[in-house]
Parts: sequence; structure tokens; C-alpha cells
Amino acid sequence: MMAANKSRTEARIRRHGRVRKKVHGTPERPRLCVFRSMGEIYAQVIDDQAGNTLVSASSIDRELRAKTDGKNKTEQARLVGKTVAERAKAKGISQVVFDRGGFSYIGRVRALADAAREGGLEF
Repeated sequence: MMAANKSRTEARIRRHGRVRKKVHGTPERPRLCVFRSMGEIYAQVIDDQAGNTLVSASSIDRELRAKTDGKNKTEQARLVGKTVAERAKAKGISQVVFDRGGFSYIGRVRALADAAREGGLEF
């Protein structure tokens, strides 16, 4: 069981490497990077040239914790997407490149992306 889990993680990391070959965040158009664990989901807007995280949001944020109670994981992902978009807009970021982090573009990853688009981010 452990071996299957490990190779699954390694496969995701390999896929992420392939994604990252093409996707780079610049100061004008930073990278919206998504990571999902079994229970939580995290999103960061990153300027790869400077190596800085400009804004971030996750389902474990203090201010989001109250709102995520009793919601399922997809609804939590939607909330995180909307929040990261709001915070990016506040910093004057409107265009990003989307980095799905080796995860397939379905379910929580897609919900987060759609909510970020609704929140005003272009990608």
C-alpha cells in the first residue's frame, strides 16, 4: 500500500515538472500555484524571477477558517480561489498564469480556478 502511494506522489511531482517547464511567473504576470492535500487546499501567487510569494490563501487561513466550517472540500476550494483573487486584486495583480501543480484539472483544482476567474483574475 505504501509503495503505491509513494509512486503516486512521485508521478504527480513528475507531472508538475513538465508543467513547470512551460509555466513561469513574471512580475507582470505571476504564477498562480495550487497545492491540494487530502484535507486542505492552498493557492499562492508567485513571482518566479524574484522568488517571492506575492499573495496566498488556503483553507487553513485564520480568516477563512470560520467560513469553511461545514462546507465540503470543493466549496472550500471555491472560497480559497475567490479569496486569492481578491487579495491579488488588492495588490494590483489582474493577470496570472495557472499552475495546477501536477494535479488533474478537475474537482477542487478546477473549482479554485473558476472561482479565481470569477474574482477577476485573468488566465
